[in-house]
Amino acid sequence: MTDAMDERPARRVWTALALLACMGLGACATSSEMTVTSPAPAPPVAEPAPAPVEQASVTPPRYGPRPNERFPLPQEDLSKIPEKYHRQMVDYRSDYAPGTIVVDPANRFLYLVQANGKALRYGVGVGAAGRGFSGVTDLAWKQEWPRWRPTDSMIARAPEQYKKYENGVEGGPTNPLGARALYLFKDGKDTYYRIHGTNQPNSIGKAVSAGCIRMLNMDVVDLYQRARPGSKVVIL
Repeated sequence: MTDAMDERPARRVWTALALLACMGLGACATSSEMTVTSPAPAPPVAEPAPAPVEQASVTPPRYGPRPNERFPLPQEDLSKIPEKYHRQMVDYRSDYAPGTIVVDPANRFLYLVQANGKALRYGVGVGAAGRGFSGVTDLAWKQEWPRWRPTDSMIARAPEQYKKYENGVEGGPTNPLGARALYLFKDGKDTYYRIHGTNQPNSIGKAVSAGCIRMLNMDVVDLYQRARPGSKVVIL
């Protein structure tokens, strides 16, 4: 009788443990099922959701190879680019909402505003004198390994340079837009100014472009992942 009574608590413990294990498996399955549901695509221009507060504590990932790219990302030699133009988290006090992109052409910086007075800062190349753009725009949409075609005005201005590309260039490592492009609209209309990668990394920190904002491919990939369609892009 004593032996039978002693076995009952042990059975209860094992039964409880088995129930807990089943509950754990159920939670994992639910979590997995939720992650495969993709949100509906954002409209071309929409009000962005507030950036999460925890973004302020995110430190920039290291530069390095990225798997699952359609094309291999070019290896960019950072030793040839001044350190101030390397991606880094900085103090940035402003009235801009988190998630806003602010481009400072004079100093060759692009800021992605974070919470708590911080910003993720990237070095950029900007338009040559007289070819820049300033104002408040919307990030209408973004694209991986974008196709590129020079504008008609670019072809007219420098046909020896751009005429051969009038039918466009497919996306890839030799495409002037690089690995990613963010398309800027104002009042619902295309400005024809882009934030994009480049196949000329030595242009970062310089004013040499036809007006667009150039970034290292590794940087524009990082910005692409963080920036949300509908966000404000302020070009000073």
